[in-house]
Amino acid sequence: MNVADSRRLASALEQMGYLPTRKPKEADVIVLNTCVVRQSAEDKAIGRLSSLRPLKDNNPNLVINLMGCLIGVRGNQEIQKRFPWVDVVSPPSDPGPLLHYLTERAGRQQIQENQTKRNAVLDDELILPLEEQGKLVSAYIPIVYGCSHACTYCIIPAKRGIEHSRPYQEVLSEAKALVKQGVKEITLLGQIVDRYGLDLSEQLTLAMLLRDLHKIDALKRIRFLTSHPNWMTDELLETVAGLPKVCPHIEVPIQAGDNEILKAMRRGYTVESYRELIQRIRRLIPGVSIATDIIVGFPGETNTQFQKTYELLNDLKMDVAHLARYSPRKGTFSARKMVDNIPNEEKMRRFRLLESLQEQIASDINARLKGRTVSVLFEEKTRGRWRGRTPTNKLVFVDSQNQLLGQEQDVTITWTGPWSLIGTIEPVSSSG
Repeated sequence: MNVADSRRLASALEQMGYLPTRKPKEADVIVLNTCVVRQSAEDKAIGRLSSLRPLKDNNPNLVINLMGCLIGVRGNQEIQKRFPWVDVVSPPSDPGPLLHYLTERAGRQQIQENQTKRNAVLDDELILPLEEQGKLVSAYIPIVYGCSHACTYCIIPAKRGIEHSRPYQEVLSEAKALVKQGVKEITLLGQIVDRYGLDLSEQLTLAMLLRDLHKIDALKRIRFLTSHPNWMTDELLETVAGLPKVCPHIEVPIQAGDNEILKAMRRGYTVESYRELIQRIRRLIPGVSIATDIIVGFPGETNTQFQKTYELLNDLKMDVAHLARYSPRKGTFSARKMVDNIPNEEKMRRFRLLESLQEQIASDINARLKGRTVSVLFEEKTRGRWRGRTPTNKLVFVDSQNQLLGQEQDVTITWTGPWSLIGTIEPVSSSG
């Protein structure tokens, strides 16, 4: 979500006449877009913000903008008092405060011109930043902001506000604009992306949006994340199965494999219903890959309850498992009402056990692809090799001197590991 927000703001700044620089000392404007989903992310953001003070001291005209979840939708007076060298604060997904500040600072003569440009960028089409024009293959489009589910451990509702969907035509317009600029794949984003449209006056759904996006000719692939078990309908799954451009990859977190822990987390489903969902996904979407999220060491989690999570992961054999150790986040229900009573050493032990298990599961799943030919959309060249992904979100590296950026190629897999694959592109035979 922050990547998408930063791209939109960079585009708006360029429309106002600013150009990007990779050197903070050369900058007239510095934007620090923050994430605080975990304590480590918040600590990193505060450390980076503190490191900017010498730049402000040496250049009083430098504009420093703090943006994102560290500010939150309600603002953060404590942060502003603590870091007085920050000129502008912006809530998540809202570039308005910075753009207004810069417009006013530029003088009345430029206000109308800049406002017109700003509206064009923010309301209709997203013009890619200069550094990404002609290079960006895959782009994110937020379609649901905020969240109203309020899991007990999650800070997102407090920082990003209540759930609200973006207007349907606005999403389509942005997708078309990105495709015109060379983007081949878009990923729709939402904290619970399946709930798209439920708060809009029209009867709109994610499935409907996928069908309309599928009609964009030059668009090759469509993805969406993150799903919630309670909102993944058969209509959505059948739509994924029936549209060739929609990738057969589903991200649907379980978080824990014990019903008491799930209830304490306020997840709203049971282990049994989750198992049934995974079976249904695999039945309706043949060849699908599935990713999940798991938190270990939630307050009160016994070793027996953790073992149930281990057994669940071992049974379901997911392609990917994003693992996290529980840490209390100030402002969440669990931080206020529950005791973080699992020692860090025990959290790490449980984390390592799941990590080792998932590495073996992923190795076994990916090993089945050795010798097979898969379709890969190439996104960039890194360290001399082309990097791309299959429709099932497998990372593939290929050595090639050809220009593969944005191309979808058939690749024969020659090596497999738990986290990535290596392959070759068969040369096209020429007829004599």
